[in-house]
Amino acid sequence: MSPVLKDKVAIITGAGRGLGKAFALRFAAEGAKLLLPDISLERAEATAKEIKAKGGQAAAMLADISSEKDTQKIAAEVQKLYGRVDILLNNAAIYYGIEHKDWDAWSIEEWDHMFEVNVRGTWLCCKAIAPLMVKAGKGKIINIASDVFKVAGGFNFLPYACSKSAVYTLTQCLARALGPSGINVNSIAPGYTATEASLGQGSNANTTKATIEAQAIKRREEPADLPGTAVFLASADSDFVTGQYIVVNGGSVMV
Repeated sequence: MSPVLKDKVAIITGAGRGLGKAFALRFAAEGAKLLLPDISLERAEATAKEIKAKGGQAAAMLADISSEKDTQKIAAEVQKLYGRVDILLNNAAIYYGIEHKDWDAWSIEEWDHMFEVNVRGTWLCCKAIAPLMVKAGKGKIINIASDVFKVAGGFNFLPYACSKSAVYTLTQCLARALGPSGINVNSIAPGYTATEASLGQGSNANTTKATIEAQAIKRREEPADLPGTAVFLASADSDFVTGQYIVVNGGSVMV
């Protein structure tokens, strides 16, 4: 059986570590040709090197998705490298290093930076890449949202939760706007996943325990639990699926 993404061209933002890297490795294994923009060129290059060592195709580039100029560079680079783009996976976000805080303890700077990257950055990537898909008459956009705004402890990550709720809304609005052009826009909502970012949080042990207790499936969510859903949304199998919020969290939130 041929890989389901054979010869598809995919952009995966923030693929230098965590879920982004897991997505990139799986997409490459499924035959996709990748462009990996990241705020850390070193990390993106490490992911690309790992993919190439396994016979895949991947290129790294330095980019800050909150910059419109940088997102336009991503669009230019994917055209230069591959001549087209089939898939945009908006994974990059501010999450690494944030800790639980009371709802009113966040600074204005923290709040604004979270929205600049998580919401504006996702929108800017779509704004830069969607015209290439419109021209082709097809494309898949996958936004990484979260279940955090639907779970009991979400108020401890208030600006992050609000930003991911905005990504949820952005996804549905873009699905309406881009559907007539043959473009599917969906979102994936991970739960509390064992990435470097989550494992580095001071309250990780307690949060992990409470999360597992709330789940129907009683184990920790791992990065490997997410790429299969992304592959489905990137493939022809999801051609009639759009505007959806697919929660992958072991059943702690059921929508």
